[in-house]
Amino acid sequence: MTKAKQSIPTYDLDDILQRGFIVERMDNRAKHSEEILVDKGVHRDSHYIFTFMKSGHVRMMVDFNRVEAEGASMFCVLPGQVHQGLLMKEVSGWFAAVKVDLVPDTVRAVFEESLTEIEPLPVEEKWMDLLDRSAELLNKCCTGEVFSAQRGTLVTRSLLNAFTEMFALIYIQNTGPEISNESRSLQLTRAFRILVRKNFKTMKIPSDYAGLLNISRSYLTEVIREITGKSAQYWIHQEILIEAKRTLFFTRLTVKEIAYELGYSDHAYFTRLFSKLEGKPPSEFRETNQKQG
Repeated sequence: MTKAKQSIPTYDLDDILQRGFIVERMDNRAKHSEEILVDKGVHRDSHYIFTFMKSGHVRMMVDFNRVEAEGASMFCVLPGQVHQGLLMKEVSGWFAAVKVDLVPDTVRAVFEESLTEIEPLPVEEKWMDLLDRSAELLNKCCTGEVFSAQRGTLVTRSLLNAFTEMFALIYIQNTGPEISNESRSLQLTRAFRILVRKNFKTMKIPSDYAGLLNISRSYLTEVIREITGKSAQYWIHQEILIEAKRTLFFTRLTVKEIAYELGYSDHAYFTRLFSKLEGKPPSEFRETNQKQG
């Protein structure tokens, strides 16, 4: 595993195409799996990745978790997650990379505000044909002739919305109730989690988020503990911890530089916090994982 010198590489679709998304058969990508999975290495993407696999075996690392899917399954990698492809064997299905601003807010809400980790899900037979046909139709509409026309753009965008909405619907059916049916507590918890993901580098305490949500700190704390079993401060610290671990493992920034990147002017305080959360100081975490990597 090759480490970046000073930052984790981030790939942007703007660098390779203008329309903001790409839909390809996984079968075609597998033919060049050595280049795709190895040369690209550990990285982030600024876009979503939606994968629908009809058959085969895929293994990857996502934020220190080994993710594995076999057979009919679907998976979503969120913008900013650090990941690396490890295995792509005898795969059949579809791969879609989509810029954030092309993903409907209703879809983003399902994945970005999830109260659980996003993991591969099995795809029932009733969805297989729908996903396959919609992806194939979308792929065909991505030709220059169709996409260049104004109406063609609208058609393609509608198909893209339908494809990603199906991902969200399948995920909801497998993990919990629809957002529209959720209690006020669940809605607040989701809103808090998405705010933390966006602001954890500058906002470090629950009262900051309570202010944004127009509620008291005590009420926020009560709601978050009721829904998740953990405190509001716990979730703030978890975002800080995972980003710290990403940077320690995949870059050569010093602990002091990482502390500054995460919004801490006092690197000694950051070291104490990391040690408390992880059970070992940042330097030891880096050394241990370098040996394992």
